[in-house]
Amino acid sequence: MEPFVFFGGKGGVGKTTVSCAYAVQSARDGYDTLVVSTDPAHSVTDVFDQPFDDDARPVEGIDNLKAMQIDPEEEVTRHLNEIREDLSEQVSAAMVNEINRQLEMAHDTPGAYESALFDRFIEVMRSADPYDRVVFDTSPTGSTLRLLGLPELLEEWIDRLMYKRRTSIDLFEKAAIGSNEPRRVMDGDPVLDRLQKRKEFFEFAGETLREDAAFFFVLNPDELSLNETERAIEAMAESGLSVRGLVANRLTPSPDDEENGRGARYLRDRVETERKRLRRVREEFGPPLLAEIETRTSEVKGELLTEVAGELEIETDLPGAEPP
Repeated sequence: MEPFVFFGGKGGVGKTTVSCAYAVQSARDGYDTLVVSTDPAHSVTDVFDQPFDDDARPVEGIDNLKAMQIDPEEEVTRHLNEIREDLSEQVSAAMVNEINRQLEMAHDTPGAYESALFDRFIEVMRSADPYDRVVFDTSPTGSTLRLLGLPELLEEWIDRLMYKRRTSIDLFEKAAIGSNEPRRVMDGDPVLDRLQKRKEFFEFAGETLREDAAFFFVLNPDELSLNETERAIEAMAESGLSVRGLVANRLTPSPDDEENGRGARYLRDRVETERKRLRRVREEFGPPLLAEIETRTSEVKGELLTEVAGELEIETDLPGAEPP
């Protein structure tokens, strides 16, 4: 398995539970593991019954495992503040107020959330040396797909910006008077330097997501979840990313054979309906169904989390490495 593992899916399907269970299994197999959550609706704090924030902290009672909880709102604010600082150093004082006004407006615009989280994801990946594996519990499918599709889009966008900036500087130099030599404004231009760094950032992101990351989707046995998962698989393929496998979560347990009451009949009907839906997944969806996890009557944490980890048929071995 690759060093970076992503779990995605429709909101509410149990991504956090599954990603934490996989992280537990990876840690217990001897790999130094970090689980990162960006979904505030159900966080690693809930699963492990201890507080987490933007700094990785050890999970109590589980060796080799740390966790961190990224707050999307805080990331947007931090992201925009960094942009404000960078731009303020490169423009006149008269422009600073206008920059601040535009950035305040940008806080709630479409794309700000994905851009901020994307930067944070990649920062975590670039500083992942202390860990053998990093497991990402992502936001609902739509946001995740926009997030993972950013490298290709932004690499092209940066290329166009750099081309326009070089053209503008070239024209400025050619128009310079009072000297037979060009002013060489292009050398050391702070805007070009910034764009070059962003280009390298996106190139690293694209290469890492393609070469060193594995993607899994969690689904529930209902039509809405299946349909969204099917669309998500197609969208991932269009972005050049493949889904390694699927996890069916919250399946209805079958009643005992001797039970024949109304509740038992309902459960048998529901189980049969879910089995038909899972057959559709096996026959029509490309990625294999790697695990079928029955619903629990209480929150999945502690020993129940260990049980779920044991039901995940997802390898933890790192490619080309001997097991610890």
